[in-house]
Amino acid sequence: MKLILTIISWSIITSLFAQSYSFDGADKDAIQVKPTDIFNMSVGYGYDMTRLAPVETGKPFFFSIKLPDGNYCVTVTLGSKKRAGNTTVRAESRRLFVENMLTKKGESKQISFVVNKRNTQIGTNDRVKIKDREKTKLNWDDKLTIEINGDAPACSAITIEPADEVTTLWLCGNSTVVDQDYEPWASWGQMIPRWFDDKIAIANYAESGETAASFISANRLKKIMSLAKRGDYLFVEFGHNDQKQKTPGSGAYYNFATNLKQFVDEAKAKGVTPIFVTPTQRRTFDNNGKITESHGDYPDAMRWVAKREGVQVIELHDMTRTFFETLGVEGSKQSLVHYAANTFPGQTTALADNTHFNPYGAYEIAKMVVQGIKDLQLPFINHIKNDFKGFDAAHPDDYRSFHWNNSPFFEALKPDGN
Repeated sequence: MKLILTIISWSIITSLFAQSYSFDGADKDAIQVKPTDIFNMSVGYGYDMTRLAPVETGKPFFFSIKLPDGNYCVTVTLGSKKRAGNTTVRAESRRLFVENMLTKKGESKQISFVVNKRNTQIGTNDRVKIKDREKTKLNWDDKLTIEINGDAPACSAITIEPADEVTTLWLCGNSTVVDQDYEPWASWGQMIPRWFDDKIAIANYAESGETAASFISANRLKKIMSLAKRGDYLFVEFGHNDQKQKTPGSGAYYNFATNLKQFVDEAKAKGVTPIFVTPTQRRTFDNNGKITESHGDYPDAMRWVAKREGVQVIELHDMTRTFFETLGVEGSKQSLVHYAANTFPGQTTALADNTHFNPYGAYEIAKMVVQGIKDLQLPFINHIKNDFKGFDAAHPDDYRSFHWNNSPFFEALKPDGN
């Protein structure tokens, strides 16, 4: 059922109806969006000019809708009567959903996916303690934002409706998992939605610099557990930042292991299945072109807790070692934030980061996680899209074949953590 907008309670609307927005006038039953319809909270929808201006036909745009927390099935109608299209669709903080979708002139394609939307509120009296750098992100606010990008973006309509019955994969982790807002930084958590159909929601609560302990103390786990339901999954990847802790009681088999057990205990108490993901390798080569083990006992501690608690493990630590060694000492730079000065507007100095991935690297790591899910034969593998053909870290995709349309925002400042 479609809706012509009247200004009534948004909570009532979202619980009962699909909201449809037409950008070219073709869908007469939908809300007709004009170039002058700029988002504000009182109207509740519109082009998000905090992200991109001006609105031009055939150019990337951001469109936001005021919504309460929850999972939403988004259906995009891609294509144009007037021109061929090549469209990429992302949502919130650069989460990838539709990749380089080609449409001929006059052709129309409908694609549905699920976006998890959230704010910081937990119940009536508590909040997630987000960092200052997160306060400008699209992830933690009262609207759902869709990014239409691509070589020739063509989107004629967007329909949004609640998706309460889907399985949610809750992601816990650090800067190697988080939805990175700015080019050229990227992480696997924002790429993995691309590989699932509209029966799976990815809720990525990771943040740069987080440890297992700080994730818990910031109420991120509390927020997840306030929303998670029986049958969901909790993916946990830590270790990069935990190993730097030097406080009394710190250590892989002390605080770290204890905190991991808290994730397991809280998940199981809610009927949620915990899955451990061992940390991604750093690009640290020895003289023989082999990756050095820079995480100490932390990957083994995850395996130890997993075995003791009956938790399945995705061995991202091992796969990323193979990946880096396959690409080689120089080639592996193509997967990380290694860019000469002036590659991006306003970038006056070179970027050379051996921990944080660029979009190509994050895309490949996401495929490793999907392969890990398949290898574990988790019950929702039938919701992996048919174009996923499997992934072997010893035979990665050629970076030259990877096509990514940059979002319009760049940041030289590296994410927290290393």
